[in-house]
Amino acid sequence: QVQLVESGGGLVQAGGSLRLSCAASGRTFSTYAMGWFRQAPGKEREIVAAISVSGTNTYYADSVKGRCTISRANAKNTVYLQMNSLKPEDTAVYYCAAYRGAGALHVDSYVYDYWGQGTQVTVSS
Repeated sequence: QVQLVESGGGLVQAGGSLRLSCAASGRTFSTYAMGWFRQAPGKEREIVAAISVSGTNTYYADSVKGRCTISRANAKNTVYLQMNSLKPEDTAVYYCAAYRGAGALHVDSYVYDYWGQGTQVTVSS
């Protein structure tokens, strides 16, 4: 089992940057693919980015492609989401999630078994 704790959210002006971190418990972090999701008020949860077990493969939603970078440090049991050129429409609660397994990188939320509590990102115009 994995416990996930996000940090790094906050209030930022449009055009600014934030780096979200997700710290995972346990000694098997390197066997989990990781994803960042977000949910804005009144909207469904959506994938932002995902990264494979090894970090070789990544996925980005079209809405953040070119502005966000997902990375992982397996030695630190941590996954990051660097967000640049933030827009007001990026305002949401951001969740870190994990599922165990290699192979094709999944982006559907139902595949992810473990979730963090979320961190609020607010982008002012």
